[in-house]
Order: sequence, then C-alpha cells, then structure tokens
Amino acid sequence: MKFGPVPVSEAEGAILAHSQRLADRVFKKGRRLSADDAAALAASGLTEVTVARLAPDDVHEDAAAAALAGAVGGPGVRVDAADTGRANIFAEEGGLVQVDAAAVNALNAVDPALTLATLPRFERVAAGRMVGTVKVIPFAVRQGSLDAAMGHVPAPILSVAPWRVKRVAALSTILPTLKDSVVEKTIRTFEARLAGTGADVVGHTRAPHEPAALAKALSAAVEGAELAVVFAASAVVDEDDVIPDAIRRAGGRVERFGMPVDPGNLLVLGEVAGRPVIGAPGCARSPKANGFDWVLERLVAGLKVTGEEIAAMGVGGLLMETAARPHPRRGRGTAGKTAAVVLAAGRSSRMGSNKLVADVAGVPMVRRVAATAVASRADAVVVVTGHEPDRVAAALDGLPVTIVHNPHFAEGLSTSLRVGLGALADDVEAALILLGDMPLVTPEACDKVLAGLAEPDAWVAIATAGGARGNPVAWSRRLFPELRATEGDAGGRALLSRYAEHVTMVEIGAAGAMDADTPEALEAVRGAAT
Repeated sequence: MKFGPVPVSEAEGAILAHSQRLADRVFKKGRRLSADDAAALAASGLTEVTVARLAPDDVHEDAAAAALAGAVGGPGVRVDAADTGRANIFAEEGGLVQVDAAAVNALNAVDPALTLATLPRFERVAAGRMVGTVKVIPFAVRQGSLDAAMGHVPAPILSVAPWRVKRVAALSTILPTLKDSVVEKTIRTFEARLAGTGADVVGHTRAPHEPAALAKALSAAVEGAELAVVFAASAVVDEDDVIPDAIRRAGGRVERFGMPVDPGNLLVLGEVAGRPVIGAPGCARSPKANGFDWVLERLVAGLKVTGEEIAAMGVGGLLMETAARPHPRRGRGTAGKTAAVVLAAGRSSRMGSNKLVADVAGVPMVRRVAATAVASRADAVVVVTGHEPDRVAAALDGLPVTIVHNPHFAEGLSTSLRVGLGALADDVEAALILLGDMPLVTPEACDKVLAGLAEPDAWVAIATAGGARGNPVAWSRRLFPELRATEGDAGGRALLSRYAEHVTMVEIGAAGAMDADTPEALEAVRGAAT
C-alpha cells in the first residue's frame, strides 16, 4: 500500500486517509474518491490530500476483516458485516465464551495491521453481547500477512458454549444451629444465580448433616436432575468431611476438594451416577461473585470440569478485591473503597451564566451536590472543574473534597470522566458519578444507588425517576478502562447498551431527573429545594 499526500487532481480512485469537511458535506476517512469527489475537494480550496493506494497484493481492510472474523467465529456466534476495517463478533445465545488463547496470541503476532480482541475465556454472556472484534488497522493489509494469520486459525477459535443443563437439584444439610430463614435465603440466592441460564431448581431436599443421610438424599436427587448442589450446614474442612464422604457412600467419586480461588476455597467437586455434584463453599450463600460461580456456570454450560482445571484457576482467582464483593477482612473506614465523582466542568451554555455557582436554597448549586456526596457512604469525593474553575473552587471552600481541573472540558463530558476517574485511588472499587447541576439528589439516594452494585452480576447501577433513567450512576471498577475510553458527550451511554445484562435500575424519585440546564429549570429546582 502506498500512503501519503497527493495533489487533489491525482486523488481519483484513492482512499481518503483523513476526513475532510467541506462547506456542504463531510468526506469521511476511508472513502474511495471519485472524479466528482476530487473536483469537490479542489473547489473547496484544497490542493492536496493524504490518501492510500492499494498495491496488487493488498487486501482492502473490510475484505480482510470479514475473512479473518469469518474464520475465527465458531458455534454460538455471529459475525457482523465488516465496516471501516472492523468486523464484530456477537453471541447468538447465552452461555460461556470459549476462546483459544494461544491461537489468538499467534494470530496477533503475525502483523500489527491485523488484530483480534476477545472477551476472557469462560466470560458469561447473554445473547447479543459482543464477544470479539477483528480490526484491520490500516486501509489494507498484505495478502501474505492475511494468509499467515489465517494459518493460525485452522478451525474456529472463538465460540459460545450455550447453557445446556435444565434440571438442578439443591440439597441442604441441617443442624440445630442453622436457621430455617438462612436455608430459604440460600435457595433464593441460588435460583437467582441460575437466572438467565434456562436451568431450574427442580427440588430442594433437606437432610441431617451426617454422611449416611446425605448419601441417601444425593442418590435420590440425581435421579431427576442433571446436576446436584449441596449447601452444607457446616463448612467442609477435610476430604473425609460430610459432603465428600456422602458422595463416596452414594457410589460416586470426589474429583477435587479445595480450589485456589478466594472466596471459594472450600468447594468440593464430585459425581454420583454420572451426574456432577458440587459441595458449595460457605460463600455461595452470598450473591457476591466467588469461585462457586466459576464451577457452576461451566457445568450448566455442559462443560466438563476436572481437578486439573480447578488447580489452574489460581491466576485471577483472588476475587475478594472486586467491586462485586465487600471486604470482610478490611475495616469499614479504609479510604478508597468507593468514591464519588462530581462533574462540574460545563460551560452552562443554555443558562447564560455559570449555573454551578447559582444559589439554591442559600447554597451554591455545586456545593450542594458536593456536600451530598460527602454525606454519602462514599469514602472519597472528587470534583472535576473546567469552565471558570476558580469560581467553582471558591464555592467548594472548606468541603473535604479533592478538586481536579479538566483543561479539555470543551471537548465533552467524557474528558471530565477521564480526569475524574484518573484522580481516584488504586483501591477504589466503585465510583458514583454525579452531575454538578442536579442539587436535589440526597445522600440517601446516593447510598441507594451505590448499594445497587451489590445486586447479582451488577456492574452498573443507574438512578431512575419514575422508571426513566436519570442520575447519579454507580460504576464498578471493572468498567473504568472503558469509561476512560469514551469520547464526546456520550459518557457511558454506549457501555449501558453493551453491558445491558449487568445494569440494575434504582428508583430514587424525581430528584434523579431534575437538573438545572436552563433558567426555567433552575427556578423549578429552587422551588423544590429545601
């Protein structure tokens, strides 16, 4: 491929390298220029443009992306049509991502022009979720490079293993000290874990916490189920404890006791009558992510789990520091557990003056919002300034907040998000994003939204007003990198669609929708403020 500037008079047939804005239209990069296009560029006053011309052995970016993505995608996925050198791959049905990491690495090592990115292996996905993307970085790639990359994909390397198990038996062992309410809550939590997989709990058996009784219950349970899960009244602490002993007495075998995943260490995996049996660790009573999920989801997807595979789960197995799990081994007062980010950089273009310092019930608007964040359960508060930073900072004087300035605030809200997230401590697990022009949100509402991240599989919690999306929004740390990569004023809206199955809605009432963008809206806010 030949790349570089050429006179406009010689640009016909070439691919435009950079978008060009004309008086009446825009020519986007990647456009193959016609004679009329070249004439229009010349008429606009341009004398030269940067273009790419394909050589005889070059493959156009879209053709290359389509070919590679088509080879990569296997069962359970679909490949979208390639555009601008990108072909996205989506799950056709819910299940677990399967990917050959070695093949992906080999493919990506062939030529920097060809790239494949995927979700991690065993990531749980819903139908329609993007699982991979092929991107050809330049406008074309050499045929030899494409052939070499395809050589590392003799068979599809990215697929989705669909949910297969439909009937799951649950068993609880009982001791006098175990409350019945705990047993019932455990089963409700277990049913919530299975939600979305198509599997149902077809029976719940209670048995005394002793091997003989549990063995009898297990033998009966597996007759009508494809998988059995035992929740013990007391933790398994030895390979001859109640659950592994009962599995053997029922004529089964124990595949593995213990796993290098925390929380989840005390898991038991075995089989009875050819049916998998999981002895759930104590943490499985909680909806928070733990090692039990890793084994359960693979078995529900019909995947075999061996002792060797469990032994290999140690890298990445430290789950206790995720936003989806609280920190029982750290004090509540530890700084940086959660944070609030107040976006206060806007130009107030519809207001005519800086709305952030406008009086609301005797207090500057931005101060009310920041004070609300300080009074919430957030351990730290960051305020991002932009337009008139000194005036905004003065309005915050005396509050225990960190003020950071966004010099690029005019480029959109996403730049303030990037600055705010960048100011957070490394141990922040979740961030609550508040808008500086929404002063009616209360500390209690903030806490309610943050608490939404405790919902099973929730990565985002959105405040709603009468069921409609509003603000603030709480984000799990796992999405911080993608939040930082957003552009313009869209903020995280694209991520809400991409990760729809991980979004939970939290109703907080009208305050979640009342901002002060205009003089009329400001008066309405003032009338509602106390």
